[in-house]
Amino acid sequence: MSMKKVALVAALAIAAGLSACATPTPYQPKVTSGATTGGFSEQRLEGDRYRVSFAGNSLTSRETVERYLLYRSAELTTQQGYDWFETADHRTERTARTYVEPDPLARPAFGWGPYGYWRPAWRYYGPHYGWRSWDPFWGDPFWADRAEIRTVEKFEAAAEIVMHKGKKPEGDPRAYDAREIMANLASTIQRPAPGK
Repeated sequence: MSMKKVALVAALAIAAGLSACATPTPYQPKVTSGATTGGFSEQRLEGDRYRVSFAGNSLTSRETVERYLLYRSAELTTQQGYDWFETADHRTERTARTYVEPDPLARPAFGWGPYGYWRPAWRYYGPHYGWRSWDPFWGDPFWADRAEIRTVEKFEAAAEIVMHKGKKPEGDPRAYDAREIMANLASTIQRPAPGK
C-alpha cells in the first residue's frame, strides 16, 4: 500500500474516532475546553435577580439549550430558597460558520508509472469552447471539484430571572413554579457521564 493510501486511511480512522467521541453538551457547569464544551453559568445582579445562561456546542439543538436554561433557572431558584421565578428578559443567540472542505477522494491517483502516478484524462471539443480537457488531478471548469459544504451552528440562551417566595401568580405567562419545572423536565436532562 502506498504512503498516500496509508495516510488517507489513518486520517479517516482518526476522524471517525473523534466523531464517535463528540456528543451534545450535557447539563453541566460551563466548560471552555475539552471534548464537550459549553454548559450553564449564572451571575447575581441583585438579591433576588440573576442572569442565567446556557451555551451548547455544535451538536446541541436550540430546543435543548432553551430547556437546559429553564431547568437551571428552576434549580437555582430552589437552591436560593425561593419557590417560583419570572423571566424579565430572555434571548437566544445563534452563531453559524460555513466551511468548504475539498473532497479528499476527488483527485485520486490510479497507479505508478515512469512519470509518476498515472490517471485517466480526456480531451473533448465543444463548438463554442474549442478543445478542452479534464483530468482528476487538475480539474477543469467543465468538471468542478467536489467539495463538502457544511454549516456549523451553536446556540446560547440567556435570561434574567427574578425569584419569589410563596405561590406563583395564576395567569402570568412569564412566571414558573421552580419545583414543577424541575419535576417535569428531570427525565430530559442529560448529565455528564461519570468520570468525565
